[in-house]
Amino acid sequence: MTENKNTQISGAEILMRTLLDEGVTTLFGYPGGAIMPVYDALYDYRDRLNHILVRHEQAAAHAAEGYARVSGRTGVCLVTSGPGATNTITGIADAMMDSTPMVVITGQVGAQMLGTDAFQECDVVDITQPISKWAYQIRSAKDVAWAVHRAFYIAASGRPGPVVLDFAKNAQIEKADYMPGTIDFIRSYVPVPPTDKQSLAEAAALINEAKRPLVLVGQGVELGNAGEELRAFIEKAGLPAGCTLLGLSALPTNHPLNVGMLGMHGSLGANKKTQECDLLIAVGMRFDDRITGKLDTYAKQARKIHFDIDPSEINKNVTVDVAVLGDCKETLPAVTALLEQKAHTEWRESFRQWDSKEHEVVIEPQIHPADGPLRMGEVVRRVTELSQDKAVLVTDVGQNQMMAARYFRFTEKRSIITSGGMGTMGFGLPAAIGATFGAPDRTVCLFLGDGGLQMTIEEFGTIMEQHAPVKIILLNNNFLGNVRQWQQLFFRHRYSFTPMMNPDYEKIAEAYNIPALTVTDRSKLDEAISQMLATPGPFLLQAAVLEEDNVLPMCCPGHDVDDMMLEA
Repeated sequence: MTENKNTQISGAEILMRTLLDEGVTTLFGYPGGAIMPVYDALYDYRDRLNHILVRHEQAAAHAAEGYARVSGRTGVCLVTSGPGATNTITGIADAMMDSTPMVVITGQVGAQMLGTDAFQECDVVDITQPISKWAYQIRSAKDVAWAVHRAFYIAASGRPGPVVLDFAKNAQIEKADYMPGTIDFIRSYVPVPPTDKQSLAEAAALINEAKRPLVLVGQGVELGNAGEELRAFIEKAGLPAGCTLLGLSALPTNHPLNVGMLGMHGSLGANKKTQECDLLIAVGMRFDDRITGKLDTYAKQARKIHFDIDPSEINKNVTVDVAVLGDCKETLPAVTALLEQKAHTEWRESFRQWDSKEHEVVIEPQIHPADGPLRMGEVVRRVTELSQDKAVLVTDVGQNQMMAARYFRFTEKRSIITSGGMGTMGFGLPAAIGATFGAPDRTVCLFLGDGGLQMTIEEFGTIMEQHAPVKIILLNNNFLGNVRQWQQLFFRHRYSFTPMMNPDYEKIAEAYNIPALTVTDRSKLDEAISQMLATPGPFLLQAAVLEEDNVLPMCCPGHDVDDMMLEA
């Protein structure tokens, strides 16, 4: 296609060219009336913009999230007005909670019809403003390129997040001049706050003085591409480090300073030592309730340092002694340069008694059960081992999520994709599809439960059409497992509407041309996993697991983070 910069083109085509200017290669969407001029323009750009047709707009948003999380690029979602736009709301909120860069483009009725309750009109901007970094309605073709470039800059800069562009139909059709360009500055928008040099010195002094330091590693390390900087930081000062759910792959699982996952279903040692450390160092995490447990008693004995790019997170939940604002890729090395070489051998060794107890009481029975039905933990562990600990882990939400997080192992960055802040059931399948496009050279393993699968099972159609190589591991316990666990522990075994009547998933997979296998026998587990991993394209492996299994350890709601239940 020959480009003539002096010829006016439609707003829809300006969108196409602007997306290319931003380096977009893949977008996820679903057409409809109010976005049809854009889809018509897209027809001529099919060789440069790979559009993935999903089966539901919520899936388009989650797929864009999965793509963004594994690739580090901004995900793009394209849908129509009205229900098309509102169906993306859950994905937008999910991306906002988990700091995922995403641009959602929604169709809208023509500007002349706004406010008339026209067919499929909906006030998308007002709906999405509270759950996005920026929401803007494009009413003129001349504003398209400006708005799109601004959207991508806002979505990806600073603390990432979703941006919504509501594209009026008249602006898609009207013509305007197109000039290539980008935006890298917006007045009054400061994506990376300036770092106070005094805070660097104060942080280093506290770390050098500490006898029992503990680092809390969050997803901010991954978002800032600061994995190497983190390792240099903890290795120089001998700092043990625990990881949040979203930060699990920021530090290799087998790193000698990695003390495990933090929080409600985290490692016993990491949580116990949170209440014993004399210095808590948070890096790119937000002290959410699943990490802290009871806030009133959380790490009261410790001084606290908080590295973060978002000033609003400082002292929001936990008051800290030193705030180091800025990009952790820059602030971590600046503090590291001021640190003394230390080992903290005795302090690090003190974690082991708790690790040993957890291994004996919880981990060993999960990954090496003597008999009985398959356990979720052993399925997860064998999948990660047989994929050489190099696969991308995608999860849905619930017991499958926590078991996968606990027993999967990570050796490479950007290797966990899960819904953290929103806890969105149905997230897993479309996010895994997006991940296969964001990291086509990696194996994508999706763990989900029978409840979450049925929330977005229509995306088997997307997998069929795209031959997306998602390795789906269904941990089927015939329950809404996480709710059932809470009902068992806190509601006297009153299993109110949590038992699930399930369909024949193998037959459903067959209808979508997805190879499938069910494993119930422990002796055949390795063979089944190996077959799944060796099969080109998608695969559904259904594991019939212990129905009333529980995710342990567990910090019960309202309790201190170190008050953990090891047995139900």
